[in-house]
Amino acid sequence: MFVKVCGITREEDALLATALGADAVGFVFAPSSRQVAVPIVRDIVRQLPADMMTVGVFRNESARRVVEVVNEIGLRAAQLHGNETPEDCRWISERIPVTIRALAVGSPDLDYFDEFGADLLLLDSPAPGSGEVFDWSLAEGAPDNRKMILAGGLDPT
Repeated sequence: MFVKVCGITREEDALLATALGADAVGFVFAPSSRQVAVPIVRDIVRQLPADMMTVGVFRNESARRVVEVVNEIGLRAAQLHGNETPEDCRWISERIPVTIRALAVGSPDLDYFDEFGADLLLLDSPAPGSGEVFDWSLAEGAPDNRKMILAGGLDPT
């Protein structure tokens, strides 16, 4: 199992997630109640172990800006949650270590996921960022030739 704790806004939360065994931490740059500024993320990332997967979450940001932010901070991945085109996703993928394309279950984009050139598919609920778990059996229709992350909340049970 691979666990990513997303929506990190404070250093102490990133360090706690790391101490509790999270494999990755995510920082939201898209407008959101959990949006965080580049300088804050840069400071947090400097405090994390070098092997921690750090992910910037973007929505409808220009491809150039995504690459700029990821490389400026030294993030290990970009998670694209908007209406990014396959061309933009491929362009980003050529310039950063890991690209994660987030799609909602049932999205028509799932039919041509390979065109995005992403390393990972993040399958999310129709209301991304809600923390709500969706029916994971719906993931059966997703492409099986890529590693997939199931999103939508963690529950200790």
